[in-house]
Amino acid sequence: MDVRAAVLGDEGGFMALAAGVEPWFGPMVADPGFREALHRNIGRGSAFVVRGAGDHLLGGILTGGRSPAYRINWLVVDEAARRGGVGKALVDHVTSRCPRPGTVEVVTFGDDHPAADPSGARAFYERLGFTAAGTAPDGPEGGSRQRLRLPLD
Repeated sequence: MDVRAAVLGDEGGFMALAAGVEPWFGPMVADPGFREALHRNIGRGSAFVVRGAGDHLLGGILTGGRSPAYRINWLVVDEAARRGGVGKALVDHVTSRCPRPGTVEVVTFGDDHPAADPSGARAFYERLGFTAAGTAPDGPEGGSRQRLRLPLD
């Protein structure tokens, strides 16, 4: 799977991905803060994508942090492409670029969040080796959040 750095022309694809998960994560498409974060990540080379046919974005990831602590700030895979390796390819790409030793953290749904099972996000990260590392503030929709951490040796 070909993971590439995102470019400014990918903004529409990111917005389409965001629209598909707003029921779980709260409003993003109309949020100027999300758009600013997207521009910032693309500009600094910390946004990556997997493209499908016709340059359609199958998935995208926004990252941050500095050695030795890195973050996955946002990861979304198009519903039709889920369970096809897109998310894993994005996470593998990001973690392969991080100097060792270090850690990568992500905040996802808490166990009690109604979207924890249907989204598959927690199970996805746990399959990749992430483990619980404490709670995080509730999400914008009021649901609980869990911090997960992956050690990079």
